[in-house]
Amino acid sequence: MVHLATDLLDSLDPETRARACWTPFGDQDVEAERVRWFYTPTDHGGVALGELSPVQQSLAMQLLATGLTRQAYVTACTVIGLENVLDEAEGWTVDWGRVRGRDPGLYWVRVFGHPGDATWGWRFGGHHLSVNLLMRDERIAAATPSFIGADPASSPLLVGELRPLGGTEDLARTLMTSLGEQERAQALLHPRAISDIVSGNRARLSRGDQMMHMQDLFRGPLPTPRLADLVDRIDEAAEAGSGYSPADHERMALGLGSPGIAAADMTADQRGLLHDLIAAYTDRSPEPLAAALRRRYADDARLDAIHFGWAGELTPGQPHYYRLTGPRLLVEYDNTQRGANHAHSVWRDPAGDFGLSADQGIGWELRGVDQR
Repeated sequence: MVHLATDLLDSLDPETRARACWTPFGDQDVEAERVRWFYTPTDHGGVALGELSPVQQSLAMQLLATGLTRQAYVTACTVIGLENVLDEAEGWTVDWGRVRGRDPGLYWVRVFGHPGDATWGWRFGGHHLSVNLLMRDERIAAATPSFIGADPASSPLLVGELRPLGGTEDLARTLMTSLGEQERAQALLHPRAISDIVSGNRARLSRGDQMMHMQDLFRGPLPTPRLADLVDRIDEAAEAGSGYSPADHERMALGLGSPGIAAADMTADQRGLLHDLIAAYTDRSPEPLAAALRRRYADDARLDAIHFGWAGELTPGQPHYYRLTGPRLLVEYDNTQRGANHAHSVWRDPAGDFGLSADQGIGWELRGVDQR
């Protein structure tokens, strides 16, 4: 990471480098930007791939690859390329206030601090993708928030279909359908699916956080009244589709209400499915960290503390949402919009996102639990 980030920054002209690298690490403005992240088609901050030469693009993609397992890197590349599919599906008409609204070149990289310093980090993000890494004393200190989305969630191929997040959806559905009637009732958070992930793009999570609406998920106000009206209409349609009232949103707030069913109440086969589902998210990190996290959740005591919850339909192709919660873990997945063909998924560490200390984050499930 140090060598690739350094080579990329050294290849940039002074003006571009100033946008790509914010220093000093820990400065108030730098820190405010470091914890600002998005998954909407907005300016994610830094330098965009489309501005870079082929050699510089390669360096940026190599840097991204160091922050992910290979399977996660392939998924991320698929999501970037999916912008071309979404552009076609929307009739090439959506612009989001830019020359091309759906553009694989509009994925940004930004470095925080000097690569190789005691503490430094980097971010890679664009529509439906946000990867955030922090290094401290030559070790990975944080790899969350980590967001991957897919729109369309399912697209036809010459044979079969393309489903970048299909495996994570199918694993969760298999787990839910494997539960007995009583256990399934315990896992059900709500009979209808909420229209988006509840955590949104908050930098820090708190008990009682409710779903963020689309208007709040962009970098500042939308550039034109036309786009602001478009976002209002999209949000209104999503809310109408979910049928959620304020009471429903309160029921689905983070850390309130039922967390679902605990792994401790599952069979051995169900626990295996849950372990694989967790790994589908924690594998969105560098290989050594991903392997360590797989070992963490192979420990029975740690797995016992994880809860699985589901909202919405179980039939494939119908709106649904699921959530995993536990010490140092929040996972959310929704596939509700565009006729349940638009998926969002996020992995968070409620007590350590961005490497923030536990007292700066959320602690609703951390009391009395080994957090190593």
